[in-house]
Amino acid sequence: MARSKRTIKRRRRENKTDYKLRKSLLKSSLPRIVIRRTNKFFIIQVVESFEAQDKVILGVTSKDLLKKGWNVKMQGSLKSIPAGYLSGILLAKKIGKGKKKFIVDLGMARTLKGSRVFAVVKGLVDGGLDLNVNEKVFPSEDRLLGKHLKEDVKKMIGEVKSKL
Repeated sequence: MARSKRTIKRRRRENKTDYKLRKSLLKSSLPRIVIRRTNKFFIIQVVESFEAQDKVILGVTSKDLLKKGWNVKMQGSLKSIPAGYLSGILLAKKIGKGKKKFIVDLGMARTLKGSRVFAVVKGLVDGGLDLNVNEKVFPSEDRLLGKHLKEDVKKMIGEVKSKL
């Protein structure tokens, strides 16, 4: 039985951690905004690292939109593009303006132009955070505001955005 000369770490084999990316993020010593998409919703957290130990400072999930008037039956899932956009705005409002610079950590998520994770990033930028991002990767304004959806859904998204 032949043995591999190189052992791949368990979290890399399971596609959970990109160690090369994590090392570069930790070297920057800036706080990170970590965005994760589960099967049902988004999780967005502000994380600081001290000696490679991560500490969550503040977190928001798209479930928090339910408290602001989001109706799952009317507006669809909590992992849609409008839900991600509004969740990003919600976290930016919780952080407040005038805070220091952040780095966005998308983890192992596929980074396709106009994808859901970039809707969250657009919400963070529109909420007033200082992020170094390329505007070309954001979804269109029509998709962010739900204009591709039914008329009653568009109205509900506008109402939720006004409550944030």
